[in-house]
Amino acid sequence: MSKKQKLELTWIGKENRPKLEPRILLEDPAKSYHAKHRVTDNDIFDNRLIFGDNLLALKALEGEFAGKVKCVFIDPPYNTGSAFTHYDDGVEHSIWLSLMRDRLEIIRRLLSEDGSLWITIDDNEAHYLKVLCDEIFGRVNFVANVVWQKRTSPDNRLRLGDAHDSILVFRKDKSGKEIFNQLPVSDDRAKDFKNPDNDQRGAWASTDFTGMTGHATPSQFYTIYSPSGVAHPPPYSGPRI
Repeated sequence: MSKKQKLELTWIGKENRPKLEPRILLEDPAKSYHAKHRVTDNDIFDNRLIFGDNLLALKALEGEFAGKVKCVFIDPPYNTGSAFTHYDDGVEHSIWLSLMRDRLEIIRRLLSEDGSLWITIDDNEAHYLKVLCDEIFGRVNFVANVVWQKRTSPDNRLRLGDAHDSILVFRKDKSGKEIFNQLPVSDDRAKDFKNPDNDQRGAWASTDFTGMTGHATPSQFYTIYSPSGVAHPPPYSGPRI
């Protein structure tokens, strides 16, 4: 019986994996900074600043925190050739992918079922990293690519400048609990929500009808009839595909 093929990103050396033995963390009392004793029952003594190779650090955390971490945020080397003191930011592309793969696999094991991973990256490796994360976390667990503007000054060297970076967001398991908490609704905004038609889904608030214009498919546009029977077709803003 042939092995079922799957869509994956391949690179030279992908089959090579580091041999990682179980690791433990040792506290350096000279560098520890916290109160000598708890003052209240709510005091937190479990913050940790780990010095060393991050792959070995993740391996050391796995034994204690596997399946317990709610949120992971990482800012890996963008692999742009920039000079940094503590890590090489210009390794060969396939090496970079292997380094990321080894760390992402442990991070996934650390996450709780409702946990999420947030990765800052730029266009130099973002699209390869997205496919790599699809393979490790499952494409269905991709949440969003959060684009943020990193500068506003124009780039006179190019007609189309690089003014943004990305934050790739993945969840551990789509079948798990919701990973995001809803923002609280202010008292002023709460006044806008009512339920005059006894909708079983609860209170609702009306919004601007013109918000439906723009890029969309024909199936997303339809006529709305008011209680008095008046037809309200959607506003037309040019050709739609």
